Amino acid sequence: MIERVRAVLVTADDTMLVIRRTKPGLPVYWVLPGGGVEAGDESREAALHREIHEEIAGKADIVRLLHTMETDEERQHFYLARIATWNFDDRTGPEFSAEGRGEYALEEIPLTLERLDGIDLKPEEIAHALRAAIDAGTLMDASAR
Repeated sequence: MIERVRAVLVTADDTMLVIRRTKPGLPVYWVLPGGGVEAGDESREAALHREIHEEIAGKADIVRLLHTMETDEERQHFYLARIATWNFDDRTGPEFSAEGRGEYALEEIPLTLERLDGIDLKPEEIAHALRAAIDAGTLMDASAR
C-alpha cells in the first residue's frame, strides 16, 4: 500500500499554504503540500518534513495528525502544522522539472469557510474535514497549543 503525507500548513497570520495545480485539459484545483513516504524515511513525520522542504523550501512544526483516509491502493495522513519560513522559489522536488506535470503555484489563503469554499481542494474528503474543524472552531485551538 502506498503511504502519503500532507500538511495543513498554518502561518503566523493564521492563513493556510496551498498549491494551485494547473494541468492541460483539466480544471484548476488545489492540493496540500506533501507526497509519498519513501523507504529511507524514518517515519511519516520525517517524510512530511522532507516533502515540505522539497516542495516549498520550508520548515514546519507538526502539531498533530488531523485526518487519515484510505483506499485499496493508498493511505493518506493529513497533519496540522505551523510553518514559519518558506520560499517557493527554492523548491527542489523532482515533480517540478518533470514534463507534462503542469504548473504548481503556492498560494496563501485565509483559513476561513468562505475562502475554503472558494477553491477546489483535493481530495474532497480533506476539504470536508477542514470545513468541519473550522466550523467547530477546533482547528485553530489545536494549532495554538
